[in-house]
Amino acid sequence: MSGRVPLRMLGAILPVIRVPQDFNEEELYVDLGPFLGRSLFLKCEGFNFAGSIKLKAATEMVGAAERAGVLTPGSVLVESSSGNLGVALSMIAASKGYRFLCVTDSRCNLSTRQLMETLGSQVHIIAESEANGGFLGARIAYVRALCASDDRYVWLNQYANPDNWKAHYRRTAPAIARQFPRLDVLFVGAGTTGTLMGCARYFWERHLRRVRIVAVDSVGSVTFGGASGRRMIPGLGTSVRPQLLDESYVDDVVCVEETDTVRTCHLLARRGFLFGGSTGTVVSGAAAWLARHDARDLTAVAIAPDLGERYLDTVYQTNWLQALYGEDVLGPGRPTALSWSV
Repeated sequence: MSGRVPLRMLGAILPVIRVPQDFNEEELYVDLGPFLGRSLFLKCEGFNFAGSIKLKAATEMVGAAERAGVLTPGSVLVESSSGNLGVALSMIAASKGYRFLCVTDSRCNLSTRQLMETLGSQVHIIAESEANGGFLGARIAYVRALCASDDRYVWLNQYANPDNWKAHYRRTAPAIARQFPRLDVLFVGAGTTGTLMGCARYFWERHLRRVRIVAVDSVGSVTFGGASGRRMIPGLGTSVRPQLLDESYVDDVVCVEETDTVRTCHLLARRGFLFGGSTGTVVSGAAAWLARHDARDLTAVAIAPDLGERYLDTVYQTNWLQALYGEDVLGPGRPTALSWSV
C-alpha cells in the first residue's frame, strides 16, 4: 500500500502509515455461499479510516486537483455527498490542512454528519428537494451557486469527474482480478457509478476473461431510466442521471426495494456481519440475479461499499424502520432469493 513505511521492532517488520488515506484493506472477502445457498464472495471495502470504498475516489480526485493546480493551500473543498464521500474528503482535508464543506440533505445519517464535523469539516444540510432533481438536484444547485459566488471554493464534482471511476479502474478491479482470475460475474452498486464504470471498463478492456457486469440499483432511482420515487437509505440510486454512466459497459441491471435492503442487512447482522445499506442492496440484488440464472458453476463477486455502524440510527433502528416501512418490515417475510436460515 502506498505511503507505508517499514518499521523494525523486536525482529518483526511492521507497516506504518504517515497519513490516514494510505491505509486500505484491499483483500478481505466474505464467503456468503454457506448460508446463501449460492456461491457469492463479498469484497469488503469498509476497512480503512474513512470506513468506505469512497476513500479511493476521494484520494484520486484530490490528488488530481492538486497536480492540476486547481486545489491550492487557500482553497476550500466543497462537495455534494449523501455521506460516505463526505467522510472520506473530511479525513483527507484534515490530513492535508484544507477546509471542507459537505453539502448533504436530511437523509444523511446523524452519525455521519457528526463524524464529518468531528474531523473539522462544515456540513450544510439541504432540507427541501427540487421538483425534478430531488435532493441531489438541490444539493448540486447549491454547490454551483456557491462556487459562482466565491472562487476559493473547489468542487471536485464526483458525478462527472473521471478520476472517480479511474480510482476503481486502477485499484478495485485489478485487486478483484488478482484474487479471482476466473471471475464470471461482478455485482456493483450504482450511485455516482464511479465504482461501476471503473470496474466495468477494466474488465472489458484489460481482462482476458469475459466477465458479466451486473449493476445493482435502488427502486425509485432514475439512473437506468426507472421512475423517480422515495428513497430514504443514502448511498445507491440517484434522482439525477449520473454523467459518468455508460450503459454499454453494463450487461444487466437489478433494482432492489428498500424493504429488501433492510431485511438483507438484518439477516447479515444475525450472522454477525454488520454492513451498511448499500451493501444490503447489493447482496439482495446479487442473490435475486443468481436465483434467476444457472449459477451452480459461476464464480461471483459483489462489492460491499461500507460497514454498518453509521446506520445504527436508521437501517438498524426499529422505530425509524416501522415509521417508514410499516410494522411488519422485519416480520416473517424475507428478501426475495435469500434462503439462509436464521
